[in-house]
Amino acid sequence: MLSEWLDWTLDESRNASRQGRFASGHFDVSAPGVLRLTPDTQRRDAHACVFSAAIHGNETAPVELIGAWLSALEAGTLTLGAPVLVILGNIPALKAQQRFMHTNLNRLFTRELAETGKEPARARQLMDEVDAFFNQHAGLPKLHYDLHTAIRGSLYPRFVVEPYADTQTHSAQWEWLAAADMQAVLHQHQHSWTFSHYSKHYHGAQSFTFELGRVAPFGQNDMAALRPMQALLASLSEGTPPATRPADSMVYFRVQHELMRHSDHFTLCFADDTLNFTGFAPGTCLAKDSQNGDYRVGDTSLHVVFPNANVEVGARAALLVAPCAPPTDD
Repeated sequence: MLSEWLDWTLDESRNASRQGRFASGHFDVSAPGVLRLTPDTQRRDAHACVFSAAIHGNETAPVELIGAWLSALEAGTLTLGAPVLVILGNIPALKAQQRFMHTNLNRLFTRELAETGKEPARARQLMDEVDAFFNQHAGLPKLHYDLHTAIRGSLYPRFVVEPYADTQTHSAQWEWLAAADMQAVLHQHQHSWTFSHYSKHYHGAQSFTFELGRVAPFGQNDMAALRPMQALLASLSEGTPPATRPADSMVYFRVQHELMRHSDHFTLCFADDTLNFTGFAPGTCLAKDSQNGDYRVGDTSLHVVFPNANVEVGARAALLVAPCAPPTDD
């Protein structure tokens, strides 16, 4: 049944089971696209794990990754040893194979949310689900991995974004991420109200946004490149210590500036196929905005990440980042 949950989620006409058992635990579908897994035997190293995907509906590799992991649990080749909350975020967008339907879900995860509509309603539902899950397992360390793929190619195809919050990231996390074959880390510099930020800011979870390659349709993702990431999800769900690799095998960047779109007349001054982490020299004009004027790189070179000129007015059109040293131990 676990391996069919993804199909049930996308085909609401099916008479799907809302709860049941598998080899090493039981499951409960607490809301559309929300699956709670509870082990028969919780292991000593267990975390309360949230694995989320499809916060943007056209990002299919994480959905395939979770599907393979669920199939292994159902087949009994993996033994559940930790509680896991599995989330498929924007189900209508996933069905339509587009990023979102009306507005970007991954900018709505704040308890102060005042917007109305289907995506704000979904954000509230998912925040409630995360709250209930972490409260139920308050005695365990909290962890949230929000899995994405990027709109464009990247000099580092697999990288993680560390949300800004008071909670410090444990040094072991960097070693786990390096062993999962992540290539780069991007430290956020301010609150961003993404889903991973929500868990870190409000619950003190170890939490990251993962970019696992480039957006592609179902069946066209390079899943072989994600086997180390699948191994990390497997270890965490089994409640066993994950593999490690030195943290300095990844490269690190810190956000220096958020490039915002302030008007309808806004353009980015570089090619649409510019790769994430491409560097620009001092003085380079990166954007033109009829309201806010030109933006030029200052005295130090900057690298661009997540550039997208087609965002809504008032939204972020790019992150500008600079290299930084690897984190020190806790």
